[in-house]
Amino acid sequence: MGSAKNQSSASRKARIEEMRRAEQSRERRNRILTIAASVVVVAGLVAGGVFVVRSQSDDSSEAADAKQPTGSFITGADGVKTWKGKLTQTHVTKTVKYAMEPPVGGDHDQVWMNCNGDVYTKELNNMNAVHSLEHGAVWVTYTSKASEADVAALAAKVKQTPYTLMSPDEKQKDPIMLSAWGHQRTVTGASDPNVDKFFEKYVQGEQTPEKGAVCTGGLAQ
Repeated sequence: MGSAKNQSSASRKARIEEMRRAEQSRERRNRILTIAASVVVVAGLVAGGVFVVRSQSDDSSEAADAKQPTGSFITGADGVKTWKGKLTQTHVTKTVKYAMEPPVGGDHDQVWMNCNGDVYTKELNNMNAVHSLEHGAVWVTYTSKASEADVAALAAKVKQTPYTLMSPDEKQKDPIMLSAWGHQRTVTGASDPNVDKFFEKYVQGEQTPEKGAVCTGGLAQ
């Protein structure tokens, strides 16, 4: 029994280290690309041309409407709620009114919240946090009804886990909730075994629309 637990722990640590190395590699690559892009832009300006690079998923018009997620949650035998319906991924400038709190997907801001084990002490803009979920992050949220001990223990876990973030959310129904793209569950506290199960399955899990996208270089409080 002990051996199995040790193997699981070792596997988990190896996976986290692998994600850290991948994140560092992406950061180096992005810095190189940023420098190269800057050179191209400067050259273009000198020649009298201005080029604007947009993400394929960005809105091409300010008039584009922000779509609300359509569908509903279905609760599985394991207690995880899965959103059954369409979760659009368009980057928008208009405010999105999500059908769930915290939201688990839908149109969102073009800038994500940093989610490399980031713990925030103030409530987040849902539109930025949803972008983090699109990158494969797990979002831990809590209300003032959660115990200080649970909040501290969960914060320590998040800080040690790439592709996670944590923040208060007084609008949610339960004291502690975990969210990933298209999935969500309530847990009783930091020692609830479902916390580890949710992290294991959904941190950069199969549900991730943009697996491997960075969780740094976004917004930070």
